[in-house]
Amino acid sequence: MSGGGILNLKTKITKLHYDKNTKSIFFLDFASIFYGMASGLKNLLYDKNIIKPKKVDAYVISVGNITTGGVGKTPVVSEIAKHFIKLGEKVAIVSRGYGGKLSNKNINLISDGENIFYNARLAGDEPFWLAQNTKGAIVVTSKNRYAAAKYAIEKFGVTKIILDDGFQHRKLHRDLDIVLMDSEKGFGNEKLLPAGPLREGQEAFKRVDKLIIVSKNTDHTRAQKLAKIMGKKLKIQTSVCKTEPDIIYNIKTDVLLPEGSEITAICAIGQPQQFYQFLNNYKIKQTVDFDDHHIYTEEEIPDGIVVTTEKDAVKIKDFSRSDIYALKLKTVLDDKLFE
Repeated sequence: MSGGGILNLKTKITKLHYDKNTKSIFFLDFASIFYGMASGLKNLLYDKNIIKPKKVDAYVISVGNITTGGVGKTPVVSEIAKHFIKLGEKVAIVSRGYGGKLSNKNINLISDGENIFYNARLAGDEPFWLAQNTKGAIVVTSKNRYAAAKYAIEKFGVTKIILDDGFQHRKLHRDLDIVLMDSEKGFGNEKLLPAGPLREGQEAFKRVDKLIIVSKNTDHTRAQKLAKIMGKKLKIQTSVCKTEPDIIYNIKTDVLLPEGSEITAICAIGQPQQFYQFLNNYKIKQTVDFDDHHIYTEEEIPDGIVVTTEKDAVKIKDFSRSDIYALKLKTVLDDKLFE
């Protein structure tokens, strides 16, 4: 099942990006040449200081990807923010607000660190999840990240800005560029958009300060080996982020779901198979994929016990159904990330 329309095509193309056995599609390969030229030119202009990024009066950390698709960036952003909040810093998370109904031409204050002012439909599923799960962090959405960062600094005295999905947004100066890589999916077929998942060419790796290998598994051996290989290859600090299943709870009552229950698993995320693999202690009678950032209607939710992601749960919590559960994940960052 899918959300349909243009997004459905986008989802199918994303699947092709991560299938190394897929044959080349001429018009996508041809379009990648022009995409690479445009991306390379933009980066060259910034690298040569012909275009200068704008600075704000705070330490800016960008957390992003070189690829499209769900790497697991949102919980990493939250954990980094929590780290600095514990140290007494005033932290703001600045997001583009993709998928939300609020106009990102404006500066939208999603949370002041204590209160959340918009629901997931308006704010976007990821900014809303960040606001819910990162107590003490100001969450702001805007297309203009510089203006949003400046607003957070002036209004709240923010000392640390975390750019959610900010690696390609070079208009705002950052002091630290953290890039995530999926331990299983890697760089897919290693082609540039639209033929592959790469947002940039090889020149991007020169800007990476720290690389995090995200391991969505219960065995992190592969990720640890990959971290050593990539660290030596790129000559940068590389660490592992362990993402593991924690509990499955009812989104209305918080009651836990007993292992072995028969379920239908649904999600609207970039890499659905990794979510389904976390549910192997349950009897999955059906899986239902929607397009990334899909806005659900109650009629679309299948009958019976439904398990979804926390990112999806924020969009369906207000539905009348009482048999919907969410999988909570544990995200553990390597301490050396903060050295």
